[in-house]
Order: sequence, then C-alpha cells, then structure tokens
Amino acid sequence: MSADKAPRHPTAPTTALSYDHVVDAHQRIASMIEQTPILTAPALDEALSASIFFKCEHLQKTGSFKFRGASHAVSHLDEHCPGVATHSSGNHGAALALAAQRMGIPARVVMPQGAIQAKVDAVGRHGGVVEHCAPNQHAREAGLARWVAAGWWPIPPYDHPHIIAGQGTLGLELMRQVDALDVIVSPIGGGGLISGIILAAQGLPVNQRPRIVGVEPSGADDTYRSIQARRRISDHQPDTIADGLRALVGELNFEIIQRHIDDVICVSEASIVSAMTWLWEDLKQVIEPSGAVALAGVLKHPERFAGQRVGVVLSGGNLDLPSPLIDAA
Repeated sequence: MSADKAPRHPTAPTTALSYDHVVDAHQRIASMIEQTPILTAPALDEALSASIFFKCEHLQKTGSFKFRGASHAVSHLDEHCPGVATHSSGNHGAALALAAQRMGIPARVVMPQGAIQAKVDAVGRHGGVVEHCAPNQHAREAGLARWVAAGWWPIPPYDHPHIIAGQGTLGLELMRQVDALDVIVSPIGGGGLISGIILAAQGLPVNQRPRIVGVEPSGADDTYRSIQARRRISDHQPDTIADGLRALVGELNFEIIQRHIDDVICVSEASIVSAMTWLWEDLKQVIEPSGAVALAGVLKHPERFAGQRVGVVLSGGNLDLPSPLIDAA
C-alpha cells in the first residue's frame, strides 16, 4: 500500500469532551441505531415509592448499548482502513463486527477464554473473527496490540472519545423520552456508558440535571475503590457473573466519572440474580447480569430513590440459554 493510500486513523476531538460531542455523535448515528423504548412497572413504582423508567438498551442492535459507540467510532474511519480490531468480553466485539460489516471492512476481536458462548457466536454471526486469550486485562491488551502492529485500526471498548460520545447518545435519548428525571442509574464496567451519560446530562441547566449514579458488582468494584482513593487503581481481579463489567475502568472514563458522578453503589451477586429474576418474571424482559446491575442498585437502596423519577439503564440482554432448555428443544 502506497504512503498516500495508508489508512489514516480517526482523529479524536481536540477539545475536552462535552455535551456537544454527544449531540454530534447522535446526528452521525441516528439512522444506524434503534431508539430503544422506555418501559414502566406500576407495581414496582408502588413498592419503591418512586417512578422507575427502564431504558431498554437490550433491544438495541446486537443486544446492547455497545452498538452506539462502535457505530460512532467506525463512522470516523478513513475509507482506506484495512480493518478494525478490539478486545472485548463480547458485547463490544459483536457491535464492532456489525458496524464494520456495514462499512465493508473486516473486524478481529480478542476475547477471553470462557467468554459467554452466545457472545462469541454473535461476533461471528456479524462477520467478525474471534481470537481467544487468557482471561485477564493484560492478555486482552496484548492480543489487540498484535493486530495493531499488523496495521489494523484499534477501536477500544470504552477508553476513547468516540466511544464515550457514542454511548452518551443513550442518555440523550432517555432524557428526551422522559421529562424531568431526578436521577439516572447505570452500570459501570470500563466506564464508557456512564461517562457518556454524564456528558449528555450536561446539556441541561445545572438545576435541572439528573443525578448520575453508577452501580457495579462488589466483585468488580474498581471504580468505587478508585473514587475512594482519588486515583485510578490498577489492582483489579474481578470476580462476578456480570462478565460485561469485569474490565478495569478506563483512564479517560475515570477522569469524567471522578469529576461528575454523584454516587457509586456496589451490589452482591445474589442481588444481581434477584434483579434478573424480577426483570424476567415481572417485566418479561431477558436481561444479562451486567444489564441488571442498575436495577439491583435501586432495589438495594430504595430509600435513596423514594419520591423520585428514576431512569434505570438495562444495558444488555446477551446470555446463554440454560442447557435444559436447549435439550428440550
């Protein structure tokens, strides 16, 4: 490939990320994504003495919010880009594979051994190729580095301005769909989603902005510990069923979170399972553990949300069917 035809990597914003970047992202990807619906549950509202509005991002293309950020990042690629690569527990990988497929370029996804099979299959179904690695952050990043060295353009799962702005479109939609929210509750993993929501909320006057509350598993509480330490910690050995939240919070993401987040709640594995069960039995929605974490936080501390209008993000719905169901079929 000649020098003038070499792929030019997408340029990150030259100014600090802001609400305007989220608005621009939404204009870019509005025709590519779904505006996911809002669901309510009157019985839950009565039990919690609050008004809960579920943002159903498990109904987004590829089954999670990740398609927003992936589509936005790919929209900035140079036309001569030979292909994209990333590391992912699954949802970002599938989202990037589909976004790349629509642009006519290949995608490679480094995934940890033991990843949810449904998520591995989704990458392939959308045209991506999976490379397995050891189940730790170092191995994931090393695998991605090999593809980058081969000339592929990296699209990280969360720690990049285009990803953050793209994920922020979820918050923009939610606040347009539901007026006068007092608080938005979102899961935290790498931090791309919640940092984008924070930016989206900054488009409102200060006295009208919803509080932003993050929820993460107690077994993957690196954001909570980082805030307590007032620095981004790196000693992270996640142990949780919420596979999408095992990543270490990103550097850019933590900068935004540390400055603007109102609270972080940590929840147990049992709380996550209880929230998943409630969502299936009462809301009739299939939500993966990572996607149920925000509701788990609300159920754990109802006193913090009583009397308020609460947006709860259901971030994804990709999980393996239990083998008895498959066998019965």
